[in-house]
Amino acid sequence: MPTAVQVTRTGGPEVLELAEIEPGPPGAGELLVDLAAAGVNYIDTYQRQGIYPIDLPFVLGSEGAGTVVETGEGVTEFAPGDRVTWQGVLGSYAQRAVVPAGATVKVPEGVSDEIAAATMLQGLTAHYLVRSTYEVQEGDDILVHAAAGGVGLLLVQLAKARGARVLATVSTDEKAELARGAGADHVIRYDREDFAAATRELTDGEGVAAVYDGVGKNTIDGSLASLKIRGTLALFGAASGPVPPLDPQRLNSGGSLFLTRPTLGHYLRTREELDWRAGELFAAVQDGSLNVRIGGRYPLADARKAHEDLQGRRTTGKLLLIP
Repeated sequence: MPTAVQVTRTGGPEVLELAEIEPGPPGAGELLVDLAAAGVNYIDTYQRQGIYPIDLPFVLGSEGAGTVVETGEGVTEFAPGDRVTWQGVLGSYAQRAVVPAGATVKVPEGVSDEIAAATMLQGLTAHYLVRSTYEVQEGDDILVHAAAGGVGLLLVQLAKARGARVLATVSTDEKAELARGAGADHVIRYDREDFAAATRELTDGEGVAAVYDGVGKNTIDGSLASLKIRGTLALFGAASGPVPPLDPQRLNSGGSLFLTRPTLGHYLRTREELDWRAGELFAAVQDGSLNVRIGGRYPLADARKAHEDLQGRRTTGKLLLIP
């Protein structure tokens, strides 16, 4: 019987348990998939802790890639043997899973299953941020926090491809080198200096057009202080904790600023939007213009260690579980 990582009680990484779970046959509009890799993401830690409540017990993980074993009734666009990938489907920390065909895209030639699993959630997130939340323009100055993380490295590359000058914050020398390797023009060690002051200095006092902030509580004040007049703060995560309530007057006094708290689901409203975003990402992977860094591979049984490393800020790039 296939194994999966199950949560029977919420809490720390220690609640992750390996269990034998048979997902059953696919229903109408579904696919049964043998997984080659599952992505590890911050949302998984929120669900594990109960911050995002889910009825217990449940199989963790929302992102994966693998090979179709069987198709359910009404599925015409996929067939057994197709390589597919997805995000936003609970139950992906598993050797075998049932996934909706509507949430799934085919993995193109030249893209491995591991790269596909590493691209979906974080790649689609980076894509909607630079193409839709604040559409980066040629010549823009942009600030990316946690620039050596999975989303951060992709944000740097996608913003550079659109002609931006990218300022990046990191916490270690190793992460600084990764950010530079991804194309960051200036790297700021936020553990050593005030990143808002450094940002102002690097932009001759003007500030940046947009800040992409997945850190949250520890960076919100400095992010607002880094923006130019009518700049945009896209707060897309809370790795350091949730942001306290904010007085809207701060947006006025900061320069008629824009603050948004986007989420991926609102940028994947249609099948066409999913295909557009995934298609652009995989095309960039295929032509070599987008490098998806896999920072760690863990056996399915080591999901606890993957969560500990992710939350301990000991990782760079994307973490994968290999069933």
